[in-house]
Amino acid sequence: MKNLGYGAGKPFSVAIITKNEEERLPGCLESVAFADEVLVVDSGSTDRTTEIAKAFGARVMVEPWRGFSAQKQFAVDQCSYDWVLILDADERVPRDTAEVIREAVSQDQTGIHAYSLKRRNYLHGRWIRHCGWWPNRVIRLIDRKRGEFDGRPVHESWQTHGPVKTLDAFIEHLSFTNYSDLIAKMEHYSNLSSKDLFDKEANANALTPVFHALWMFMKTYLLELGLLDGLDGLVISTMNAGGSFLKYAKLIELKKHAGERRST
Repeated sequence: MKNLGYGAGKPFSVAIITKNEEERLPGCLESVAFADEVLVVDSGSTDRTTEIAKAFGARVMVEPWRGFSAQKQFAVDQCSYDWVLILDADERVPRDTAEVIREAVSQDQTGIHAYSLKRRNYLHGRWIRHCGWWPNRVIRLIDRKRGEFDGRPVHESWQTHGPVKTLDAFIEHLSFTNYSDLIAKMEHYSNLSSKDLFDKEANANALTPVFHALWMFMKTYLLELGLLDGLDGLVISTMNAGGSFLKYAKLIELKKHAGERRST
């Protein structure tokens, strides 16, 4: 990758995990052309994802799927440089943000373990300003020697015991093009979350899904002002509530099946 005039400084890598991302990956790779290295770790795409990544000059590795945290940790560990910008294929780095990132990396990082960025989340191509979707700060620019992923199966995050500096910049997240995308992710994440709760031996009764769903709807729609995002805000709030309901309902289902297996 080329440094497109952002000034000299410490080199850094970009780490991206992929599977069947031929439609969204080009935009992501175009936005990180300023990086010194882009590493794409693919978990077995059957489309043109790896071919596209190579065409953009990225270094490509193929690694069987380990789970979100473990896969991203693997990608970070394989990078050539200690400072790493972690992205998903559906994320973009605006030019102004690229300048902020390059400037941050070029400075003296004594005592700084990572940087957080704001994230603009989009639905139907529209920036959602409420629902907890903004400013949605995430730790993405990290010194890989000073932290690790938390191991959670979903909503994984980088953990560090040192100072995290906030950058006044944002990345764009284009994950949801329609309501079907929201529903699909709700279903997938509720499966992962319920299994995680089951492994942690969490308890739940018949009312647990209801209470969590009601609280999540009120939190998203009222406290986080989802009502100001119109129909999209209402749908997001409903999907958040539905995901919370399913997470605990599926936990009860898993515990029931486990009990049935023990009794046979």
